[in-house]
Amino acid sequence: MDVVPVVDSKDLARFIQLPHTIYGKDSRWVAPLTMDERTRLNPKKNPFFEHAEAAYFIARENGRDVGRIAASVDRSYDALHAERQAGFGFFEARSPAAAAALLQSAVRWGAERNAEVLRGPMSFTTNDDCGLLVRGFEYSPTIMMPYNPPEYAEWIEAAGFSKAKDLYGFRIRIPDHAPDQIERISNKVRDRFRVRVRTIDMKRFKEELGRVKDIYNSAWEKNWGFVPMTDHEIDHMAAQLKPAVVPSFTLFAEIDGETVGFLLLIPDVNIAMKPLRGRLFPFGIVRLLWGLPRIKEVRLMALGVKAGFRRRGIDAALIHEITKNTYAAHCTFCEVSWTLEDNDLVNSLVEVMGGERYKTYRIYERRL
Repeated sequence: MDVVPVVDSKDLARFIQLPHTIYGKDSRWVAPLTMDERTRLNPKKNPFFEHAEAAYFIARENGRDVGRIAASVDRSYDALHAERQAGFGFFEARSPAAAAALLQSAVRWGAERNAEVLRGPMSFTTNDDCGLLVRGFEYSPTIMMPYNPPEYAEWIEAAGFSKAKDLYGFRIRIPDHAPDQIERISNKVRDRFRVRVRTIDMKRFKEELGRVKDIYNSAWEKNWGFVPMTDHEIDHMAAQLKPAVVPSFTLFAEIDGETVGFLLLIPDVNIAMKPLRGRLFPFGIVRLLWGLPRIKEVRLMALGVKAGFRRRGIDAALIHEITKNTYAAHCTFCEVSWTLEDNDLVNSLVEVMGGERYKTYRIYERRL
């Protein structure tokens, strides 16, 4: 078993291609678009690398690629949390031996950079794909959520890692109206706090994005593992998501003209992407465009309220509105993902909406 670093474009192509050999016969796996993966892994194109660095490794056995891993350090995380953390992600392996060798390479790389702890999987931060699927293997992943074989958990734990935090995914059947409790709170906050909920104006997308930036880091700054996103990173993610944005599924909450809350719900593009096997050209784009309008399952990616405006029921007002909009669009199911296992306030709210916890993702850690 050899673990070799990715040093050129040919190595990177192998790194990107490797999951196809592991999941080739798995009907649940959804291949990411190859062109998107090249961008994400390229320090010249991904703004994450403006405050971070990473290395990529491939495990080889008897001349065959049998696994991969990325190791990274993020100066923004270290500064915010006063902790030197290394992360691992893009993890795939064909055997326990390959997994152990790859994880040891990430441990060594992190230790060389004076990291105190190695956590993952995170590709690259909690703002990206993160967590190892440990429950819900019978379901395909939704957009921007991970998927992996069940045995990975055992292999990672055997390499000296233990649970750091669990993340939950909930599934909700779209109702014809919000629960009475949500409707009562929504009506109350509209009257008492003059809350107005509106949809995004795509004609002023840049201006609207500025409002998202204003809310994002404020709303999530106290979350476990949070890493603030730079303006450049938010612009980059928005450019990727914009083709999938449905105006009636993207909501702002305002009080006297000030934007105080934000909700982003995206059609599950993975449903249309699954048949493409990561290839958009030459004919994948046609299949993708044909499939997008037919998607009736969605993922709630973000719901945040500014610090200083929480516990006023603003989240209920946003949920009340999105319930009406998704039902009017004939949507069938919504995945709410992910939430922290100990975020009782949010998890209780999802359960009030009829949410069933059907997936669990785990982030592991090992002290260095």
